[in-house]
Amino acid sequence: MPNTKSAKKELRKSVKREAANLKVKNVMKTTVKKSLKKVLAEDKSVKEDIATIMKAVDKAAKRGIIKKQAANRKKSRLAKKINALK
Repeated sequence: MPNTKSAKKELRKSVKREAANLKVKNVMKTTVKKSLKKVLAEDKSVKEDIATIMKAVDKAAKRGIIKKQAANRKKSRLAKKINALK
């Protein structure tokens, strides 16, 4: 447990930040998983959802939850799979 006043405040701040980051990460993960399920089911409606998927991944990268290159890799792989649908 923190002893000083500033350490207590930092703990409170880190708990808030962790909760916010976790929310963004969960949104990103669920959107990516849903889109992958649609791709595997060959559901063409996933093409309309691509903007929201990219937005969620970009938001996670912007906040530093995932690294920039990891976000680019996720988007690229997902776009390849979506574009392969006919």
